Amino acid sequence: MLVARILRPRGNRGELAAELLTDFPQRLTQLQEVFVGDANGKSEPRRMELKSCWLSQNHRGQVVFHFEDVNSISEAEEFRGLEVLLPFEQRVLLPAGQYFVSDLIGCSVFETPSAPPVVSSSPCSFAEAPALLGTVRDVQFPGQEIFGTPLLEVGTSQGELLIPLAADICTKIDPVARRIDVLLPEGLRDLNPA
Repeated sequence: MLVARILRPRGNRGELAAELLTDFPQRLTQLQEVFVGDANGKSEPRRMELKSCWLSQNHRGQVVFHFEDVNSISEAEEFRGLEVLLPFEQRVLLPAGQYFVSDLIGCSVFETPSAPPVVSSSPCSFAEAPALLGTVRDVQFPGQEIFGTPLLEVGTSQGELLIPLAADICTKIDPVARRIDVLLPEGLRDLNPA
């Protein structure tokens, strides 16, 4: 699980400045070891013991790592651009109703009918069955100047469909089953040009 990306050496004793890529940065300061690997996964991540780790006071959104046996600027330079990783088992437990983006990407999205059929020829009518819309490709988050709900980017056979990640639209999210059931409001498809 990716938690930071090393930017550059910081200081002259082997410390490294890294960009935070976690919503829970404070816990990094409690760690005794992390794994470090390259972004394209060409090599197996290696275990690194931490001398210390602290959140940068001067650069918001950054953390400083000081690894054991990294004691100079030239030794620290070898880590530039590498990713800081934690084992999946050390992931933070989220409260009910909150999800990691990595758990949502790849989920199949099914549209549930908005109203039950008036007449059904059998108890198992296809009119009541959810229809596969597509697969979540990514999640868009509002920025500092844009307010709103995160949007699921769903790849469909007609192109990309943006679906608000709201409880009244995403009626059931099951990351273990890799499935999201949605109830699309009228007109939503028209807001997503193909």
